This record gives sequence, structure tokens and C-alpha cells, in this order.
Amino acid sequence: MTENIDMQRIPQHIAIIMDGNGRWAAKQNKERSYGHQAGVDTVRRITSECTRLGVKYLTLYTFSTENWNRPADEVAALMGLVLTSLEDEIFMKNNVRFRVIGDINRLPEAVATKLHETEEHTAANSAMTMVVALSYSSKWEITNATRKIASKVEQGLIKADEITEETISEHLETAFMPDPDLLIRTGGEVRISNYLLWQIAYAELYFCDTYWPDFNEEELHKAIGSYQARQRRFGKTEAQVEANE
Repeated sequence: MTENIDMQRIPQHIAIIMDGNGRWAAKQNKERSYGHQAGVDTVRRITSECTRLGVKYLTLYTFSTENWNRPADEVAALMGLVLTSLEDEIFMKNNVRFRVIGDINRLPEAVATKLHETEEHTAANSAMTMVVALSYSSKWEITNATRKIASKVEQGLIKADEITEETISEHLETAFMPDPDLLIRTGGEVRISNYLLWQIAYAELYFCDTYWPDFNEEELHKAIGSYQARQRRFGKTEAQVEANE
């Protein structure tokens, strides 16, 4: 289906809510951890394909702050999976840089250390940046950014009436990358689940019923095709956009 994609209009930043691992496993009478492991295989495939297509940023919602409320054994399994899935091959083979966003202080020390090592080891890679949102929620992120800005106001480094949208963006976890062009959610749910709420203000949203372990290159192409079929107006009229094309 690649031939149906306009390679000149590939979204530069794709964000994905990787939903459906547990339900996929349940349908096969397997433990939820089996679904999460299968989901890692999908991450490898989609990372490689996004790199091939020329996507510059791929952000994956891996573990939310609300996920800490899941059963302890599932959380432990997920943390263990993070450790084993951060293989050099997926990053070095595809020239992919790894970054992480989220409340890293809540993570087990071994996981936090491995994340930091992977970030350092892949820092020079340049084809694409794969960002993992781990122990992340948008409300936490915006609250944290607000505290940082308030502290600067208290120190006299910035005046309250000088705070702009750019000021807020600069203090978010995602300050190092552009906002998503396309947000994909797998698994059949139609909600955002506290993910990149500030950043997706003008992202194109794509929801599909496919569980994440079954989300393959063809499904990715469908999502990109849907994105390319839309007119991105950013508050302007259709006529205004067409006049500038």
C-alpha cells in the first residue's frame, strides 16, 4: 500500500497510543504479559517502517501515571519488559535516537539507569527520534511545567505578563521536538487518555479497532493515508488554505 502514500507529505511526527495488548492476549487465553511482549514486536516493526518512510519523530505511549494503579505483578512485568526491550539493534540498525519523557523518578532504579544509558548510546543517531512516554500523563506534565514557570516568576527571571504559549511549550517534557502531526490510537477505544493534551491541539486523530499486537505496516499506511486525505487548516478557512497552496 506504500504506492498509495504521497512520500512528499509524510507526517513528521506520529504519536501512538498503543492500546489492546491485554485484550489481544485474553482472546488467545493468554496472560496479559503475553500481549505486552507481542506489543514490543510491533514496536520494532513500526519503528523500522516509520524510519523507512521518513518520519522524524515517533512518540509511543508506553506506561501512564495511572498505570501504576494496575496489579503489582503486571506493573513488575511491564517494567521488566522495558529493560529487555531496549535493545541496541532496533536503534543502531535503523539509525534511531532514543528519548524518554515522563516522571522517571517513579521508575525502578535499574529501569531508569537503562533508559539513561540508551539515550546516551543513541544520541548521535539521526534518521528518526523514537520517544517513549513512560510514567507519563499530560496533566502531570502541565502541572510540572507550571511549577517551573512559577518558580522563575518568583525568582524574577520572568514576569507573569510575559508568559506566552511558547513559554509553556518550552517547559514541557516535549520541548525538544515539534508537536505531533498525526495521533493514532489502536484497540477500538476513542479517547485521548491524558496523552499529549497540549501538543495535539491541531494534530489529526486516527482511531482503529486493530489491537496493537496486530498493528502492522499496512495499518500504519492506512493511518497515514487518512492523514494525507485531510486538509489541515489550523483555524483558517478552506479557501485561505487553498490560496496558499
